[in-house]
Amino acid sequence: MQRYFIPAENWEDDLVTIDGEDAHHILRVMRYQVNDTFIGNHPNTKAAICKIVNVEAGVVQAYVEQWLEENAEMPVEITIAHGLPKGDKLELVLQKGTELGASGFIPFKADRSIVKWDKKKENKKRDRFAKIVKEASEQSHRNKVPTVQQLMSLHELIEESSKYNVKIFAYEEEAKVVNYISFSEIVKELRESDRVFVCIGPEGGFSQHEVETLKENDFKPVRLGPRILRTETAPLYVLASISYHLEELRCK
Repeated sequence: MQRYFIPAENWEDDLVTIDGEDAHHILRVMRYQVNDTFIGNHPNTKAAICKIVNVEAGVVQAYVEQWLEENAEMPVEITIAHGLPKGDKLELVLQKGTELGASGFIPFKADRSIVKWDKKKENKKRDRFAKIVKEASEQSHRNKVPTVQQLMSLHELIEESSKYNVKIFAYEEEAKVVNYISFSEIVKELRESDRVFVCIGPEGGFSQHEVETLKENDFKPVRLGPRILRTETAPLYVLASISYHLEELRCK
């Protein structure tokens, strides 16, 4: 059943009003009509089966038939901070990272980032990113849409990370040494109340200055397997690994 994330102001008790792009999708793409049903997600993370009761001037009104008891969210909160990569790699991370359960994303200006954003480009990008995570959340039947924060510097990233109790960064040099910090041991110690901050470098990795700064601020360098991963692969490896350990192994 198709799912839509509907703003709080569009809910009035058990009556839901949908307009804009979502209404267009309901009427023109899905071809829904009166009496058809879909899943509506409230920003409070609750979801309901909604039945269309009226369509007028491109606006859809639906009535809540049943509130659902469901939770498709990760048992821990994971934010991915990603050094600006080239091309559309960040869009891939946002889409697939949302499907894999990330709670939020933060693009940051890394020393080795080739891409540069001015304010106009950043604003345009953020609108695009918001649409990507919303659509990915609907497709993967999430209960909430991940946040995509504004572009940050390393200093701003460090300040933001103070809200988290588990902080790691993927460091390619860890894959080359014998006495490396095991990512699996960190995952095994995770608890449901944990907030995890994961920092991923751009194509060229982290500079030595960034490595030292992250370590000084309680970030642990980890290797993600014995192979060097592409920048867009690393966050997906992290999310898939945590999901497997916390949502599959522990559910048995």
